[in-house]
Amino acid sequence: MNWNTVLFLIVPYAVVVAAVAATTYRLVYRPYTVSSLSSQILESRKLFWGSISFHWGLVLVLTGHLAALVVPRGITLWNAEPLRMYLLEATGLALGLWALAGGAVLAWRRYSDARVRAVTTPADVLVLVLLVVSMVTGVLTAALYAFGSSWFTAVFTPYLWSLVTLRPRPELVADLPWLVKLHAFNFFLLLAAFPFTRLVHIITLPLGYLFRPWQLVIWIRRPSRGAAARR
Repeated sequence: MNWNTVLFLIVPYAVVVAAVAATTYRLVYRPYTVSSLSSQILESRKLFWGSISFHWGLVLVLTGHLAALVVPRGITLWNAEPLRMYLLEATGLALGLWALAGGAVLAWRRYSDARVRAVTTPADVLVLVLLVVSMVTGVLTAALYAFGSSWFTAVFTPYLWSLVTLRPRPELVADLPWLVKLHAFNFFLLLAAFPFTRLVHIITLPLGYLFRPWQLVIWIRRPSRGAAARR
């Protein structure tokens, strides 16, 4: 057994089992902890600009990864035309830089604002570090190793499907550059942290709002002394 087998065979399965078990426990027994715990009331300007760039950039990048996993044939056909391939590569790199810029703003916000820093937990720092590592390694991979949309479908798509179908083939990623391996392994670290941090709020959907009765909110405040005296 070598390190490649440990990192890309044993670790992924162990992480998935632990993440599913811990997330299920948290949803069933500690549902009120499943929240992003917004700190917008403490500081909103940097949060606005950082959050939009970070979330939209990351969502679009992940959508591209998912497309390569689900419809690799479509990516291959799209890349058959060089101009389209260059356009896809440039778009992916731009989105990665956009997300990284948003992540940098959010990291600076955590560090620079005393009130936000006061409510920051070690888990928040861990998640932020893992996300920044993921974005930095992703951007560097896109910049240093060209045509990633093509070799991802040729290497990582078969590897990931081999894990899903319980016929693992870790040898597929054995010869990849260390930077690419770090980017992939960091994803498993994020998945391991998922059920124990604010990342778990990703799976929450406010579907109850679609079916519950209308909620009437009434502002109640104490009457002034003058009004009380008149009464």
